[in-house]
Amino acid sequence: MYRAFAAGDRDPVEELLADDFSFSSPPDPLLDRAGYFERCWPGAGSLTEFDFVRLVESGDEVVVTYEATRTDGTRFRNTEVLTFAGEKISRAEVYFGWDLP
Repeated sequence: MYRAFAAGDRDPVEELLADDFSFSSPPDPLLDRAGYFERCWPGAGSLTEFDFVRLVESGDEVVVTYEATRTDGTRFRNTEVLTFAGEKISRAEVYFGWDLP
């Protein structure tokens, strides 16, 4: 999913998200699937890489902390909590971190 977002490749993400997918972040609480693609997808394709700092599985959730590099070379750190329903992501909670040097 992260590689597809970085590349702006929507098809794999469409396959990974459950029909009842919901997305929340501080400025965008409880977006539905369509809202996610409308509000968040325009940022796809603006990243070149993700470095995963933390992956913690707990039941049907995975906590992911990553450091990402934008196409302009700037970097930032975020943490996400992904909830799975089988093989599909049913919920994503994104907590924005900070810019990195």
